[in-house]
Amino acid sequence: MNPPISRRTVTASLLAGAAALGTAGAAQALPAAGRPATGHGRPDAPTVVLVHGAFADGSSWRGVVQRLLRQGHRVLVPALPLRGLASDAAYIRSVLESVSGPVVLVGHSYGGAVISQAAAGLPQVRALVYIAAFVPEIGESALQLTDRFPGSTLGQATVTQYYPLPGGGRGEELVIRKDLFRNQFAAGVPVPTAQVMAAGQRPITLAALQEPATAAAWKKIPSWYLVATEDRNIPPAAERWMAERAHARTVSVRAPHAVSVSDPGPVTDLILRAVRSVRSGD
Repeated sequence: MNPPISRRTVTASLLAGAAALGTAGAAQALPAAGRPATGHGRPDAPTVVLVHGAFADGSSWRGVVQRLLRQGHRVLVPALPLRGLASDAAYIRSVLESVSGPVVLVGHSYGGAVISQAAAGLPQVRALVYIAAFVPEIGESALQLTDRFPGSTLGQATVTQYYPLPGGGRGEELVIRKDLFRNQFAAGVPVPTAQVMAAGQRPITLAALQEPATAAAWKKIPSWYLVATEDRNIPPAAERWMAERAHARTVSVRAPHAVSVSDPGPVTDLILRAVRSVRSGD
């Protein structure tokens, strides 16, 4: 039987946790991977690729996608496996390689670590946008980054589950207790929406959160960062520190970790800043 993991480990690991799910039916607004949805067609604009984090799926971007589509932008929302940093990044990289033209690549929470690795060396990725996200240096994991700063209250909200490994044995994955999900991840989101988010959350493996990054695309690609000042998962101090280290153009929003659900307007505005920068060549 696997030994229990410590509260410290669980707390840190869950900080990679992510965008909470949007409302039922959100998938209708989202394109399939490899097939960007288009609004009114803007041939000079980049494709916006939105990468969700743990405990979520593409519907966590619903409000953002709707706003981008209304303005005629191409949008792609791939489903992240949440099984391991290297494998998740390889999958997102394969999606990016299927997109024609420039890309603005956006990641929330654990998705930030994924885009930092996936975009390395891809010339079509012109901007990185981090939404309350991890921005690891080479050799850093999500756990190491969250251990740098106090402020998370996730330890008491976590549950460990086990899943079968392909070669035998069991792996550990993490979920959030449904009764604590709203207060911890999506404070301020309407209760019915938060209940859907909690019911549909997707677990992330502990191994993914412990895996060190092997690339840091933010060192060469211009970056933007949104700090969620009411985040109870990734401490806001950690978010500010990572944004400053990456020399990201940074905004702060009084919002929970699930900021793409609670405040899609400011999230969209920051993405559009990056889009405009790419279009103008800045």
